[in-house]
Amino acid sequence: MDEQRQATPEEEPGYGIGAVARRLGVPAPTLRTWNLRYGVGPSRRSPGGHRRYDALDLWRLQEMNRLIKNGVPAADAAREVLRIQVIPPAPPAPEAAPEVGEFPPGVARRPEIPTVDMLARAAIALDSQTVSDWITAALARHGIIWTWEELVLPVFDTIVRRQAESGASIEVEHLFSDRVMAGLTRFIERPPQPVNVSPVLLACAEDEQHSLPIYALAAVLADEHRVETRVLGARTPYSALADAMRRLGPSVVFIWSSQTSTGDPAPLLSLPVLRPPSRIIVGGWGWWDELPPSIPHVTSFQDALTRVISVLR
Repeated sequence: MDEQRQATPEEEPGYGIGAVARRLGVPAPTLRTWNLRYGVGPSRRSPGGHRRYDALDLWRLQEMNRLIKNGVPAADAAREVLRIQVIPPAPPAPEAAPEVGEFPPGVARRPEIPTVDMLARAAIALDSQTVSDWITAALARHGIIWTWEELVLPVFDTIVRRQAESGASIEVEHLFSDRVMAGLTRFIERPPQPVNVSPVLLACAEDEQHSLPIYALAAVLADEHRVETRVLGARTPYSALADAMRRLGPSVVFIWSSQTSTGDPAPLLSLPVLRPPSRIIVGGWGWWDELPPSIPHVTSFQDALTRVISVLR
């Protein structure tokens, strides 16, 4: 006699968080945060006891995502979408009926992910909306590290080559940097139940203008590792960094330098010695060889992430 087979979560009615994240282009940790903080989440349980999103939940999430992208604070967007009790009728479309497992009509499909050439052309054309949309889509689909290493850095290489050849494109660099920054800062919020008691403090060396790498690192730490961070940004005077260290008592201080003009290690020795101590880590190619032996130096994104995480364990 055949035993009755239990349905797997994928086969049960409704949609799991992974499917919702993929289809709407919103990271799963963000969906969990919206559920925990604002109550915008799965409203039913399947016969197997799994939390599942139904069509109304999906509509609310789509609307919340749209409102946030248009500048509405997340708490206000949540209050607005929780008032929705019925899915508005979808306009007629010349599409075939959705197959089993697809989303109902009216729920957004995943946005397009650009190639490096496509994104570079949009930046060169100063098409800020397209650049922003594509960066957002890539972050949602592939995550921060993939977007940084496979899209952002290669596009910057293209822009730098263009600058070297023509002496122009400063405006392209500024626009692209601004749109990448906007995409990354959405992830740098205090995570629910952070793993660290004292924050990780990230800053650029004094006079260092290129701050995007520390924002990318902070975004990964917060979004993927539940690490609370503070980002001081570009051109942080060492006196200001020292004051911030005394006020926050950070577990880690990460300092970025991409140019030799900003990589003098001498000011590092003047930073305060705290109790408990803050571990200082420096990153980037600008640092001189005379770094103190007690201060580790990393030059890759993954090494920086590994070093910071290892201190917190």
